[in-house]
Amino acid sequence: MTVHPFARPIGAQHPRVRDLLALRKDGSPGRIMVEGTWEHDRLLTTTATIETFFWCPEAGTTDVRRIAERAGEVYRISEKLLGRLSRKTRSDGLISIARVPEWRPQALRFTSQSLVLVADGVEYAGNLGTLIRTADAVKADCLVLTSRRARPTHPAVYSASRGTVLSTPIVEFDDVPAAAAWLRSHRFRVHLADPAATGTYRVPRYDGPTAFVVGSEGEGLSRAWHDEGFDAVSIPMLGQADSLNVALSAGILLFEARARKEGW
Repeated sequence: MTVHPFARPIGAQHPRVRDLLALRKDGSPGRIMVEGTWEHDRLLTTTATIETFFWCPEAGTTDVRRIAERAGEVYRISEKLLGRLSRKTRSDGLISIARVPEWRPQALRFTSQSLVLVADGVEYAGNLGTLIRTADAVKADCLVLTSRRARPTHPAVYSASRGTVLSTPIVEFDDVPAAAAWLRSHRFRVHLADPAATGTYRVPRYDGPTAFVVGSEGEGLSRAWHDEGFDAVSIPMLGQADSLNVALSAGILLFEARARKEGW
């Protein structure tokens, strides 16, 4: 068994445990809970700072050297305390608090090949994580958040994004007009995803910087985005359902634009 020399045993009243209990509910600005073996394998491929690592050797994973070497603090916890801290049925005894990179809108640069996804009012952490994973898969330049409800640092976002929340640029605007003005300043052609739109997503050429705006699961796009005067596109619905899951819709739209740009 490889034991990190600084892995001090701690109990439920330790300040770092209380910190983790608060973090596991909904995350906090700039910090995210990472739990499990593949999640840590992914974490180690990034440059993210690991603030604190909690390890329960009785849970199965014994060689934690690489994680411990990256962590600012390393603690051993009991199986009983692991059960209290864990959000998963199987965590392999590995839980970390990692820093999420901070991205500034003014630092991003775009070209005619650029793709941006805007998520307006997305409510569920799982869907937000899947949107991040989709943006990564299509090599989108960034994800923009407006009227945010789900927090990008919610623990469920890490799993749903397959860890790409640590590598995908995510920027947030206080209001829709500010986000729209930023997109216009970079010459983006913005398309609103609206099931009621008459034009399908196959019509536009997507030959310049391109952005798609998708709305919340229950209410769709906010009126503020429609008030900006951008064109709307739809995905034809051929069955009885009137719309698709927001992440699936985003994937269809983004990959269509990427295919056009790359000449697939």
